[in-house]
Amino acid sequence: MSTQPPDFVGDHDVDPTTLDIVESTLENTRYEMDRVLETTAISPVIREQSDQFPLIADRHGRMVMGQFGSAIDTIIENSPFDWDDLEEGDVVATNDPYSCAGAVSHTPDMLLLRPIFYEGERVGFGSQWGNLMDVGGKTPGSMPVQATTVFEEGIRLPPVKLYKAGELDEELLASFAHNTRLPDHAEADIKALAAGTAVAEERVQELCERFGTETYLESCDAILDRTRDGMVDLIREFVPEGERYTFEDYVDDDGMGNGPIKLHLEIYREGDTVHLDWTGTDAQVPGTVNFLLNEKMFKMFTGVFLIMAFDPLLTFNDGYYDLFEVTLPEGTVVQPEYPAALGNRLPMMARQFDVLQATFSKLIDQFSVAGSYGTSPNLVYAGTDSEGNQFQMLEILYGGIPARPGGDGLDGHSWWPLFRTVPAEYQEAYYPLSIEEYSTRADTGGPGEFRGGHGITKVFTFEEDGAITFQDDRAHTYPWGVDGGTHGERSEKTLIRTDGTEEDLPSKVENEPVSAGDRLVFRTAGGGGLGDPLTRAPEVVAREVRRGLVSEPAATESYGVVLAADGSVDEAATDDRRATMRDEREALSEFDYGPLPDDEELAERIAEERRAFERR
Repeated sequence: MSTQPPDFVGDHDVDPTTLDIVESTLENTRYEMDRVLETTAISPVIREQSDQFPLIADRHGRMVMGQFGSAIDTIIENSPFDWDDLEEGDVVATNDPYSCAGAVSHTPDMLLLRPIFYEGERVGFGSQWGNLMDVGGKTPGSMPVQATTVFEEGIRLPPVKLYKAGELDEELLASFAHNTRLPDHAEADIKALAAGTAVAEERVQELCERFGTETYLESCDAILDRTRDGMVDLIREFVPEGERYTFEDYVDDDGMGNGPIKLHLEIYREGDTVHLDWTGTDAQVPGTVNFLLNEKMFKMFTGVFLIMAFDPLLTFNDGYYDLFEVTLPEGTVVQPEYPAALGNRLPMMARQFDVLQATFSKLIDQFSVAGSYGTSPNLVYAGTDSEGNQFQMLEILYGGIPARPGGDGLDGHSWWPLFRTVPAEYQEAYYPLSIEEYSTRADTGGPGEFRGGHGITKVFTFEEDGAITFQDDRAHTYPWGVDGGTHGERSEKTLIRTDGTEEDLPSKVENEPVSAGDRLVFRTAGGGGLGDPLTRAPEVVAREVRRGLVSEPAATESYGVVLAADGSVDEAATDDRRATMRDEREALSEFDYGPLPDDEELAERIAEERRAFERR
């Protein structure tokens, strides 16, 4: 069977009702795959936090339903088998970013791929990947800070058949799990991923049985074609042709004293094609923040931005990929060369969202989005307890989502909409620690007509000796405000020892020893605000003061809102205060980056922070 998809055609021999049934079934199947995985896996990062992504592709490997885009062709190209070597019951597994062009972006992400057959004919693929708790390497959690190659980040499995014609390769799975610190977790979670892909197989086969193979295959083509047609309309309406628009932002550092690290994006349109060029982005760094950005994944992210902003009912899939041309210069932090370390790619991954939406903010009239907390912070706490039992906790933490047109940013939220927080009760039941506080950081979201989301404060008290590794960002750079909105506040980390000594820590720390009774105060950054803060409804500001989201001084100083003794708005005093502030302030900025020093000074500050930490 040819692996090349047919050319798109305007008409499809599928009636609208059948097409909607197929599309809705595939959409529901995506969520069913997640549910099966979450109730089968045992690791909290999947079971509780939902750090996994499903995919349903057509027979050519194009994603019809999912989120991260398809790299099936790349996986097959880097495997010892060909498309025609795939059989019913096969399941391909890989966690090597370099074998799938970054479709999984660090070694803890395990991807399973199942070809789907009906009556002997390949009709599609089901895929699911999830974040394993550990895959070996130099630190628990397999996300070191002080690593310079991918070899230090754990065992890498190239694309291989984990299941062959329905039979699990027990020796292969045992060998992989043996190289992790949590072999039981690894084995269970990988089998759970396989179960998720089996859901896709069953539902696709049911559709083929119900409507016939040809109708199902034609429906997949039609779904892709419909999305492409919708994207053409969005591009023509919202992306102006002719001018070139650029934006730059910085990841703080790589955890080894190197930074700030520039991301530079240029966007322009020619006809129905949108060009996205990362030329001007900094070279790859020695540390682990490099991000092997998969070209198709970035096309997916770009399309998702336009869809969610202007036509959220449109299905995002691989149908519109030919409408985007992406330039990813080799040797940069968004296209590092093998064997660059990739374990902490999250600041770069999240920052490319910020840069993408900021560039679109420049080129799309009346549509602006501020900057975010800029990563997915994570914390690993590991050691051996007083009874000789090993423990290892991994948690993803959240921060302030940026303000967007018509709405405030979300407080303490993940970049990924379906992620959840691990309940404190779960953590305290299974790990030797206590959660003393989990709260919203007041005043960390940037003021604006629409406020940026606030960061969070989470306080951990460790009950056993061990070590912590964590990775965050925005400790030096601020999440920008846009169109008169103000920047959000930065992240902070403080370790309070049992003797009361307080130690300020960098945003990226590897294997820091902790003793029973030590406390870690983990504060994440907020998001930037949008629009003039003096136009924010005073009643909304007063309500947020009552809820503890905005302090009373900030209400007065940032929003010009004066409160009466009972907490209500003093309307006359507020009008006077706002009039005075308008008269005295400077012109509003398109982008408010916060009080940053120049790049050289910031680079020296980052390097000195690392030197001071290493001297401790």
